[in-house]
Amino acid sequence: MRSAGFWSVVAAALLGGLAFAALTNNAYYFTAAYAILQALIMAIAWNILGGFTGYVNFGSAGFFAVGAYCTVALHKFLPSIGIDPPLFVFVFASAIVCGLIGLAAGYLTLRLKGVYFAIATLALAIVFETLIKNWSYVGGAKGTPILTPDPPQFLWGYIAFSSYVKYLFVVMLLLSLTAIVISRYIVNSKIGRGLAAVRDDELAAECMGVPTLRLKLISATVMGALMGMAGAPYVFMVSFIDPASAFSLEIAVNSIAMPMIGGTAYWYGPVVGALLLGTAQQFISVTISSELNVLLVGVVLVAFVILAPRGLVGLVNDLRAKAKRHG
Repeated sequence: MRSAGFWSVVAAALLGGLAFAALTNNAYYFTAAYAILQALIMAIAWNILGGFTGYVNFGSAGFFAVGAYCTVALHKFLPSIGIDPPLFVFVFASAIVCGLIGLAAGYLTLRLKGVYFAIATLALAIVFETLIKNWSYVGGAKGTPILTPDPPQFLWGYIAFSSYVKYLFVVMLLLSLTAIVISRYIVNSKIGRGLAAVRDDELAAECMGVPTLRLKLISATVMGALMGMAGAPYVFMVSFIDPASAFSLEIAVNSIAMPMIGGTAYWYGPVVGALLLGTAQQFISVTISSELNVLLVGVVLVAFVILAPRGLVGLVNDLRAKAKRHG
């Protein structure tokens, strides 16, 4: 996609989301859209490390949960010293903390490869969960409630949100578009070309002078920051958080399945996978049962691994190439 066309699509998505927020007052629509956009950010974040470099990460839910609990800790601490910060302070702080954790975790684990790296990241998520369960300040294993604040007003009241869930949707829309821009920039930069070389053949890339460890650390840092950014507003949406929900299997599986279904080799693959699978999950939750979501993800993921290992985007590109070859 050319640069002008890309920014036109981003602007259209932003204007469409704002129009949706202005014309709709049904809280369920905003809750469902928030869940889809949250999954979209997590899919993009996972793909920056797992798709661009080929290092499959099973601990992505750990960074999401750490971002959520950063918000809990700051929400308890800052008012105690007389500071009442806006939501973007929590988002920025969670992104910084999780980005630094991603950098440190990458330095320790990115020298491993294949199944060893995957096991290490899974163990890291378990370590995070154990620490949270034993940290009484943020509720420990029993969890903690979070009071949802009043919807904010900007520009002396000229811009006012009728509900906080609508405000959270708009914030998540801005964050998801930011994540898309970051992902596309990485792909089209020298970093992206270096990460593609690592994914194709890391040893050959090293022989050609590609700084593989540095690039992988950048990828792990961006992944952690985006995961934390996605988790920061989560506590205000659910109003109660505990380790079981923050570190849930469904969050971890979705962040892996959505980019694999869309296509991990492309910056827009996770976007396609998250929008399609996330919308299907929300529809099934309302019409049938929310318990079928994990089953749906598992079945669809197995089908794509067997029938279309390059995802939907890769499948479409292969079909177009085949059609061109045959005239």
